[in-house]
Amino acid sequence: MALPDYKDLDSFCWKMMNPILFRIYLIIKLPSAYFCGVRLLYLNENKCVATVPYKWFSKNPFGSTYFACLAMAAEMSTGVLALAHTYKKNPRVSMLVTRVEGNFMKKATGRTLFMCDDGSRIEDAVNTALASGKSITLNTYSYGEDKNGVRIAEFRITWSFMAITKK
Repeated sequence: MALPDYKDLDSFCWKMMNPILFRIYLIIKLPSAYFCGVRLLYLNENKCVATVPYKWFSKNPFGSTYFACLAMAAEMSTGVLALAHTYKKNPRVSMLVTRVEGNFMKKATGRTLFMCDDGSRIEDAVNTALASGKSITLNTYSYGEDKNGVRIAEFRITWSFMAITKK
């Protein structure tokens, strides 16, 4: 098994953390996340922090952030790590969300930060998918907190990874 190319990983992280490049990526690939204000605050090979604000485009009629916007930020915190570990892999690796579970503890009335620390687990799953040629599923965990560190929500997002082989 080849060692990971950390130059590619660093390049991916740099591109995603560049505010202009990330916004262009969102507009092209995930326009609803762009308009809801989902942004990246931190990214390395092991951890990702995504944020979502409470604003006109992300609010619900009950005076808090709409649950789907919270789910977008939670999925972003896990998905960007998955993208980082599949970036420039040969063969390419497909990734797909197969399940989402959410628990909500408190109303989100301000900016919510979603954190995922599953980078090394994601890397292992991607490498296993590449080595085996089979679909590998992985349950990832993201939790959201407000500016005071109060837990707002928790999400478990199941990803499927599979090497794409040409026939």
